[in-house]
Amino acid sequence: MVLGGSKPSTIGVRVEPIEVEAQPIAAFDKLDLEKTRFGKLTWRGGLVLTSPSANFGGWSGLALDDEGRSFVAVSDAGTWMTGTIVYDGNRPKAVEAARLGPLEAPTGHSFTDSDDRDAEGLAVVEGTPAKGRVLISFERNHRIGWFDIDKNGLSRARSYVALPDAMKVAEDNRGLEAVTMLRGGPYKGSIVAIAERLPDGSGNHTGWIWVDGKPQAFHLVNADGYDITDVAALPNGGVLVLERRFRVPEGVKTRLRLIGGDELRPGALIHGETLLDASMNQEIDNMEGLAVHAGAAGAIIVTMISDDNFNHGLQRTVLLQFALDAVDLASAGSRP
Repeated sequence: MVLGGSKPSTIGVRVEPIEVEAQPIAAFDKLDLEKTRFGKLTWRGGLVLTSPSANFGGWSGLALDDEGRSFVAVSDAGTWMTGTIVYDGNRPKAVEAARLGPLEAPTGHSFTDSDDRDAEGLAVVEGTPAKGRVLISFERNHRIGWFDIDKNGLSRARSYVALPDAMKVAEDNRGLEAVTMLRGGPYKGSIVAIAERLPDGSGNHTGWIWVDGKPQAFHLVNADGYDITDVAALPNGGVLVLERRFRVPEGVKTRLRLIGGDELRPGALIHGETLLDASMNQEIDNMEGLAVHAGAAGAIIVTMISDDNFNHGLQRTVLLQFALDAVDLASAGSRP
């Protein structure tokens, strides 16, 4: 987005606990405080997050455990954060036990150059945010890295994924914004990544599925000029795609699309289905991070976090949570 502030340096940043204060968001719609249904999503609750830490902000990637409590997030300023979401019933109430540290190169040194530390996408692909294996996508210096995670936080980068040739011509700030690993379907276990803005000849978004370790392209219809900000894999082989549009007259808008497992394949032109379309009439900001976990009775709980661009005077870090019921999930995703 164009309203970015100055990102803090990671030089000298060490792993340490940080305080995160949470102000509940009572209603998602500013004009109808009783409304809870938005598209096919049901509002559960949200938080405005702040911290005295100078490195808190810029959160662009998010992953949660199966219970929606333990989390890990990455910032486009080159840091990570872990912690626990506390609930009041099914409404997010607070963030506890938060820790922050720098993302590190294979050498064990922090990514200090701004072109190296612009982390955008995050997926826990083995284990949990407390102990497992993580994929992180970076733009500017485009790459996807493997990291380990445990009680001490994220390890140094262990290795990098082979990228498609198209990334060699991608703009610095329009690169690998979204990454996940498929959890079901014919391509289960395959990495999926989508560029923020890398149009094909018809202006559609470009993404890739790694089949046998090699990236194969697909395209997502670019409806109404949105950019891609994140992607999250669903148990049934489909994915959710988070999108954002910023225009000065209207401000920021957020959209969530569902791509069914039957649509997601190499060479496909994908339409998907819009589940949520939100504007400044709702409690959104620059929504960039997306995570899902299982809810009751087959529901999927959708969590989003915003990148405040370290522009604390005009933007916020908001965490939003919705439920996608099993019936709506089953009926969504395929083009009529």
